[in-house]
Amino acid sequence: MAVDVLKAVGQQLEITFDFQEALIGGVAIDATEEPLPAASLEQCRQSDAVLLAAIGGYKWDNLPRHQRPETGLLALRAGLGLFANLRPATILPHLVDASSLKREVVEGVDIMVVRELTGGVYFGQPKGIFETETGEKRGVNTMAYTESEIDRIGRVGFETAKKRGGKLCSVDKANVLDVSQLWRDRITQLADQYPEIELSHLYVDNAAMQLVRWPKQFDTIVTGNLFGDILSDAAAMLTGSIGMLPSASLGESGPGVFEPVHGSAPDIAGQDKANPLAQVLSAAMMLRYGLDQPSAADKIEQAVLKVLDWGYRTGDIGSEGMKLVGCREMGEILLKALAEPDA
Repeated sequence: MAVDVLKAVGQQLEITFDFQEALIGGVAIDATEEPLPAASLEQCRQSDAVLLAAIGGYKWDNLPRHQRPETGLLALRAGLGLFANLRPATILPHLVDASSLKREVVEGVDIMVVRELTGGVYFGQPKGIFETETGEKRGVNTMAYTESEIDRIGRVGFETAKKRGGKLCSVDKANVLDVSQLWRDRITQLADQYPEIELSHLYVDNAAMQLVRWPKQFDTIVTGNLFGDILSDAAAMLTGSIGMLPSASLGESGPGVFEPVHGSAPDIAGQDKANPLAQVLSAAMMLRYGLDQPSAADKIEQAVLKVLDWGYRTGDIGSEGMKLVGCREMGEILLKALAEPDA
C-alpha cells in the first residue's frame, strides 16, 4: 500500500521512483537461510532510501540467534551506518480518545525520541551464553559507548530539538552505570555548543514514569540503544496505537531506512486487520528526510488526516461511531483522499 501511495503522489508531483525489492528477515531466511543476504545489503547501499516493512514472526522465533529476522535488521543498521533513529510520538486530534490515558494527559502530546542505534548493549562485546568453570551457563551482554558515539547522537538530539520546541531531555542511568555517567558527561559538555537549547537529564526509570504521568513535559528525548528501544515504544502507545507511528533511521551519509514502529503482528497476519497508516507515514518520512521531497510528504500526511476526518478507522484505533474498515479498504480510501485536489 505504501508503494501505491508513493506512485500516486509521484504522478501528481511528477516525481519518478525506481522501486527495487530486496530480501530481509523471514522471507530471506526461507530463501537463503540468511536474515540479511549480502546481495540485499549491497542493493540497499546503492539506493537513495530504503522503505522497510515488518520482518519477524513466530515461524522463526526458535532459530539460533544469528539466523533470526531481528539479526538481519541489526545487520542492516550496522551495514548502512544508521546510528540515529527518529521516532515521533504525536497524538492526532482525531485519536485522543483512542489512547489508554486520560484526554487531559495526552491531548497535545508531540514527542520526538532520538535513539542511538548502532552501539550500546545490542552491539557491545563480549556477548553470548558461556559455560562457567562449574558447568553453569552464564549470559553476557556488554553495554559500551565511546565518546565519539555519544557526541554523534548527542548532536542529532540537539539539532532535532532546535527544529522543534528547544527542549532536550537526555535519558541515562548514571546513578548505577559507568557507561551512563560517560553519556551524561558528554551530553552536558555538548550543551555548551547549543546555548539556545534547554537541556535536562532523567534516569531511565524516572523517564518511563514521567512519560505516563505527564508526557507533555517532553519535546525531544535523546538516549541510548536499549533505553530508546523501550521508551519509544512506551511513547508510541500514548498516541492510541503503535499502528500509527513511523520512524527514520539515519547515518552521516548514504541511504536511510524508514519503517513503521510496529512489528509484523503475526497473530493477525492474512486477516485484513492491520493498520497500514504507519507504513504509509514511514513513506512520508522517507520523502521528507531521505529524498528531500517535503511537498510530497505533506500531501501524504494531509491525506491521512483527511481519511481520519472522514471517520474511517482500523480496529486498533476504532471507537464508537467510527467506520471500521480493514487494511485493504483503508488503503483504497487513502488513495481516494490523495486524489482529491486539496489532499
